[in-house]
Amino acid sequence: MADERPAWARRIRAERDARGWSQAKAVRALRTHADVGLPSDSSLLRRWKAWEAGDNEPDEFYRPLIAKTFGTVTHAFFPKSGKRDGESEIVAVTGMDTLDILSRLQRSDIDGATMDALRITVDRLCSEYAYMPSVQLVGEGRAWLRRVAELRNGRLTFSQHREILTLAGMLALLVGCVEYDMGDRRAAEATRLAALSLGTEADNPDVTGWAYEMRAWFGLTSGDYKGVIAASQAGIEVAGSRSVAVQLAAQEAKAWARIGDRRQTEVSLDKGRQLLESLPYPDNLENHFVVDPSKYDFYVMDCYRKLGEQRMAETLANEVIRASTDFDGTERAPMRIAEARVTLGVVAAQDGDLRGAIEQGKLALSGDRKSLPSLRMVSQDLASFLTKNYASESETREYLDMLRRQTES
Repeated sequence: MADERPAWARRIRAERDARGWSQAKAVRALRTHADVGLPSDSSLLRRWKAWEAGDNEPDEFYRPLIAKTFGTVTHAFFPKSGKRDGESEIVAVTGMDTLDILSRLQRSDIDGATMDALRITVDRLCSEYAYMPSVQLVGEGRAWLRRVAELRNGRLTFSQHREILTLAGMLALLVGCVEYDMGDRRAAEATRLAALSLGTEADNPDVTGWAYEMRAWFGLTSGDYKGVIAASQAGIEVAGSRSVAVQLAAQEAKAWARIGDRRQTEVSLDKGRQLLESLPYPDNLENHFVVDPSKYDFYVMDCYRKLGEQRMAETLANEVIRASTDFDGTERAPMRIAEARVTLGVVAAQDGDLRGAIEQGKLALSGDRKSLPSLRMVSQDLASFLTKNYASESETREYLDMLRRQTES
């Protein structure tokens, strides 16, 4: 029979099982993370059983406490819903479609409605990162970047000039990310530097922070772990308490995990968790440059896989897939799902399930939207284990050949 409990109830049970805790031990762990007194153990145990059964949803006091107990953030465990249609929003807010915007950009003066339309257009493009084919997105991104950059020489107020720089910086960040996904590191680095320059000129810590985050990402996928840590720490200094600092902390944690320093990995993860928990819920979860709460599970999953905590990595991989898939089966974050499937493949391989491991590995490679450097990096974990333990199997050779073909740049 299908498990009809709410997703949060299933997750509470899965997280507890992954740690090998009894319900009584989970209650004790919950108590240690509370800053105030809690009811008796027997009372908490009754609550816990009701939560796991899905009979009683935790209230606003217990939700963050449960998330903290399991090392994540509240809205990853108890997500909100809602998705925006960027193109429709442009028309609804400004009354303009793309052709109207382009015709207005030919004027020497830019009015408030046109600025609104540009703002929403950039947000829409950044929201299409997860699923739009790379060639199409990089083409659209470059075209809009040229249009916005040309406005710098027009008649603008001071605030308009600064916002144009910011919008151009966000578009440069987007284009650079897609270029790197496609395997063009040289172009991606040049575009990243352009974004960094635009962010600095606009005095916008979000743009400059994400430019440092891209540098950390490039370093992570190329094995420059000390460079990742340096870029992450420099970016955090610039970004302060903005959401990009959460992702910078995550990149730092991933680097420490690959170095093998468990303590520093946990310190970096907790730094990101505390900051993310303190931030307001994002307006647009689809925007690539917004750190949505469910992405924190994705960060931790990667670290657990590298640290050898396979049961917890498996639990989080299943959560990443669930949170990234709509009710109709549509994958909203195919690149996250691909990395989660690699994690499930690693767990299956270590459990002796060669067929299941290769099936997950192939599923990870089957999507149309890929980040080649990231997919290559995480897939190497599975490939290395298969090569070491199952090199003589024909299924292994077939998968490794497929991996080389799919991830070569």
